[in-house]
Amino acid sequence: MTATAIERVRSIGPVFRSREAVAAGVSWRDLYALRDDGQILELSRGLYQLAESAGVGNVDFVAVCARAPQGMIAMASALSYWDLTDDIPTAVHVAVPEGSHRPTIDYPPTIVHVFRAATFDLGRVEIGDDGARFRISDRERTVVDAFRLRHLVGEDTAHRALRRYLGQPRPKLARLGDIARELRASTSVRSALRVLEA
Repeated sequence: MTATAIERVRSIGPVFRSREAVAAGVSWRDLYALRDDGQILELSRGLYQLAESAGVGNVDFVAVCARAPQGMIAMASALSYWDLTDDIPTAVHVAVPEGSHRPTIDYPPTIVHVFRAATFDLGRVEIGDDGARFRISDRERTVVDAFRLRHLVGEDTAHRALRRYLGQPRPKLARLGDIARELRASTSVRSALRVLEA
């Protein structure tokens, strides 16, 4: 029976929730047997990964976004993903819109931020394929968030992120300015740009 069960969970994707496995026809008994046999790995409560796909990039992001479906990877985690910092975050930073459920996630270690609902979708993109998907703030939103929340990430981190962004291929300065205006951070971003261009 577990041979059929493993085929069914493979059809869902490399990372899946227990309810998706049950909906695909896998019994709870078979799900636990797959886990106990080491064919699937439990990433977090109710969230699993096929053992054969261990090493899939950004599995922590996938796990966190599965637990916070309205959220997006942000702040230090997004800075690291877009290569806008050399710092390696010790926890996954996820943002959720105000008024939505604020998840409690034990593993991977997660820090939850609450962003304004009116501008939450600004710069929110989806990355990944084959069921290993996550949502993250795009490069421009990530830079702007670093400036508007520099009391959390640090002034130096914000300036370094902007410098690295400008050094990457195809920086979109008009989009950066638009997002900064929408998020009420245009003054600090413009000032930093003037310093870097001087």
